[in-house]
Amino acid sequence: MRSLMFTSAVFGGKAFKRAGVLVLGAMLAASLGACGTTDAGDSPAGAGSSDAASKSSPQGFDTSAITKDEKIAALLPESVTKDGTLTVGADTSYAPAEFLASDGKTPVGFDVDLSKALAAVFGLKEATVTSSFDSIIPAVGSKYDIGISSFTVTPERMKAVDFVTYFNAGSTFVVKKGNPAKITTSSLCGVKIAVQTGTTQEEEANKAEAQCKADGKPDVQIQSMKAQTDVTTAVVTGKADVFYADTPVAGYAIKQTGKVLEALGEDVGIAPEAVAVKKGDSATASAVQQALQKLIDDGTYGKILDTWGVSKGAVTKAEINPSVE
Repeated sequence: MRSLMFTSAVFGGKAFKRAGVLVLGAMLAASLGACGTTDAGDSPAGAGSSDAASKSSPQGFDTSAITKDEKIAALLPESVTKDGTLTVGADTSYAPAEFLASDGKTPVGFDVDLSKALAAVFGLKEATVTSSFDSIIPAVGSKYDIGISSFTVTPERMKAVDFVTYFNAGSTFVVKKGNPAKITTSSLCGVKIAVQTGTTQEEEANKAEAQCKADGKPDVQIQSMKAQTDVTTAVVTGKADVFYADTPVAGYAIKQTGKVLEALGEDVGIAPEAVAVKKGDSATASAVQQALQKLIDDGTYGKILDTWGVSKGAVTKAEINPSVE
């Protein structure tokens, strides 16, 4: 999810979240290889993985048995179907939702598996294109057919795109093991917090900084970074005191870094995540909604989430532009 809710007095409103995994030293080398970064810029990758990648990367869900649904596929406009490929924008620094396999090129994760499943229902090939998170929504409908990158639904984002919900995620603060900086969630004034550029999390951090100034308290020291892998690394190295992420992403980061990190406080702020569709493209939104609902109803969706250990965020109904605060 790229959105969250802070429960402290400083972060009194809703924010939204994101996190990835990057690690240090020999103990963490495997995580570094698995997650990669987005520094190389946009690089397309199809649904298929190389044999080498499949042997050295987390095993995703096999979508090859999913067949085309002619009725649902017929809903898609020619702008999506003409090249035979469902092109999906994603920031692949956000394990376990979307990240790069150990080959540094192949997108994997539960969002990627869902992208492949949607494409199969539509009878299309699937291509996830790695991009920076803040560049995806502006390019949906032109560069990308859809965006699937742990987007939390917010009123502001719904001004730019239409959304089709597929997951619920809470938020978790993450600090180094033992919380050496003695961070509390009741006040983040004076705290070094790492956030990803372009997220509502960054917006909320900016608001908190303004509030701390207004109250005459030390500034929130915001470290804004393009890749969430760098956000996670900032806490691992001690450059930042804390980061805030989706609960499944935070849990994955803690596990993959050999428990160098730990969660701080309780999970909060459960909110929907959704597929981003070009604003006003009701045909594509309807096709995505019906395809997702089909995958939910036939059990494929649940199997994908189970594969990645994130079934806690499962939904029973895919909705177009749900009401959110």
